[in-house]
Amino acid sequence: MSFSPPPPPIFAGENYNIWAVKMRTYLQAHDLWNVVQNDTEPPPLRANPTIAQIWQYNENCAKKYKAMSCLQSGVSDVIFTRIMACDSPKQAWEKLKEEFQGSEKTRQQQLINLRRDFENLRMKESETVKQYTDRIMATVNNIRLLGDDFSDQRVVEKVITTLPESMNQRSLL
Repeated sequence: MSFSPPPPPIFAGENYNIWAVKMRTYLQAHDLWNVVQNDTEPPPLRANPTIAQIWQYNENCAKKYKAMSCLQSGVSDVIFTRIMACDSPKQAWEKLKEEFQGSEKTRQQQLINLRRDFENLRMKESETVKQYTDRIMATVNNIRLLGDDFSDQRVVEKVITTLPESMNQRSLL
């Protein structure tokens, strides 16, 4: 049996950070992520190359176009028009990132706001522990999507230290 990969995730203008994680994994699965990251051309063939070297060189040259095809196929037509003039997959990736995730300064401000939201989270009297942890995880996942390494230990500490005193450990089980 052979593995038939799924089509690339489609980005239509919403939830860029989630799409970017999925698309990066998709490109990695097809051995194309390095082409997007590095934007380098393969070195030229040396004199008198073997058939295997020619084949490998052609394969490496085609990766740029395969990665670009994946990116173009992974966006809606409206988004495609924003990257159709890009010459490389890296250029297309960076253009989407800048437009939909914002500049580095914008991302840093978003992280500051999300970290503040995290610190200010408290369990409401009308909430179950599950609902409260779901709210915490929504904030944590948004922090992680922006590239911040947020430990599970910190999440557990948050839950334990912010539960109302009326809660005891038995109610967590």
